[in-house]
Amino acid sequence: QVQLVESGGGLVQPGGSLRLSCAASGFTFRSYTMSWYRQAPGKERELIASIGSTGGRINYADSVKGRFTISRDNAKNTVYLQMNSLKPEDTAVYYCRVSYSMGYWGQGTQVTVSS
Repeated sequence: QVQLVESGGGLVQPGGSLRLSCAASGFTFRSYTMSWYRQAPGKERELIASIGSTGGRINYADSVKGRFTISRDNAKNTVYLQMNSLKPEDTAVYYCRVSYSMGYWGQGTQVTVSS
């Protein structure tokens, strides 16, 4: 079965950095676009970054462009989100998603940006 397991979240001060990882299994990882979403309290889940199957076709939401970097390692079946210059408004639960079949989500990892 498809599994997506996010890790790397935590508490960080404004201006700090975190790297999120999403380990995938149960499908042919190298064949599918992977995406990162986030959901802040009281807000809808939003798409913030996506990456094509071979590492191209990268897109970012305007809110994270220039600060976040998405990447993938197809040999490790893992997608990453490097987050720099974090702001309090980046506080959210971060999810990875695969566009395989009906689409699958991980369980999410909490990122809290606060001093």
